[in-house]
Amino acid sequence: MTDSFLSAMGLDRPESGDDAVVPFTLEKLDTRGRILHLGASLDAILSRHNYPAPVARLLGEAVVLTALIGSSLKFEGRLILQTQTDGPVNLIVVDFDAPDGMRGYARFDHDMVLKAAEEGRTSPAEMLGKGHLAMTIDQGAHTERYQGIVALDGNSLEEVAHTYFLQSEQIPTQVRLAVAQMSTKGDHRPRWRAGGMLIQHLPEGGLVRMADLPGDGNFENTDPNFQEADGWAEARSMLATVADVELADPEVSPERLLFRLYHETGVRVFPPMPLEERCTCSADRIEEMLANNFSDEEREDMAVNGEIEVVCEFCSSAYRFNPHQFQVKH
Repeated sequence: MTDSFLSAMGLDRPESGDDAVVPFTLEKLDTRGRILHLGASLDAILSRHNYPAPVARLLGEAVVLTALIGSSLKFEGRLILQTQTDGPVNLIVVDFDAPDGMRGYARFDHDMVLKAAEEGRTSPAEMLGKGHLAMTIDQGAHTERYQGIVALDGNSLEEVAHTYFLQSEQIPTQVRLAVAQMSTKGDHRPRWRAGGMLIQHLPEGGLVRMADLPGDGNFENTDPNFQEADGWAEARSMLATVADVELADPEVSPERLLFRLYHETGVRVFPPMPLEERCTCSADRIEEMLANNFSDEEREDMAVNGEIEVVCEFCSSAYRFNPHQFQVKH
């Protein structure tokens, strides 16, 4: 390959590593997307709470999905993914604090997880069960939140993401998520890592070459005559060939995988955007919450041995307050 060809494709630079998302376009296929690798950032989120492996894997997928979507935000704000279900993992919350911060936690029923493991029902879809997934975009003070809700009915997060984009935004979307543990010689424990890729049919200039989708986005069932654009069908079919181990492999960079998949039709990659595990909790925020949402009597009842202790569910940081300090400050 010539230097000019590599430059035109955005490949004339070092390959990106972990904890970064790489935007790209498949211009001949009218498709755009993002691909990422998560390493130390994801391991920090999952290992902090010592989750059972099936729970950690599901939360890892949720973090990857949120990062793929949240990294496209063009403003300083937050994307919040939340699931509430009847499954062993009954609550997941993941925040993406644009442009680069991630945090997440999962609440689960220990007995249900143990029983599911004994019965061999540990796939992410089986850990979720039935309920709903909500994605909320918060652009900050003085703006209205946007929220899209999708039913969870024994589906994987990949399937739910496809439904979300078709129903909420009428954009054909394909997502691949992979979470794994990697052991390294000399390391005292396996480390969590993940890979993810999202592609969407978004022609340049909005010149859609595919018929409009029906109102509910479920074109496969409601319109038997619907025809996918050839370019989108090819892009989607190639992504479906990626194995989980290939997507999460630290030796296969995002650029290398993209070239492997789409070198025949052409792929243009853009500079990687760094990602990091970062919690937004602080003593000031928690103090304000205690002051504004509880009375003096309620704060007194919350105190143990003369202190109110609040532990962040995301990062496990503990904050302690004297219940009488609020009477002075507020």
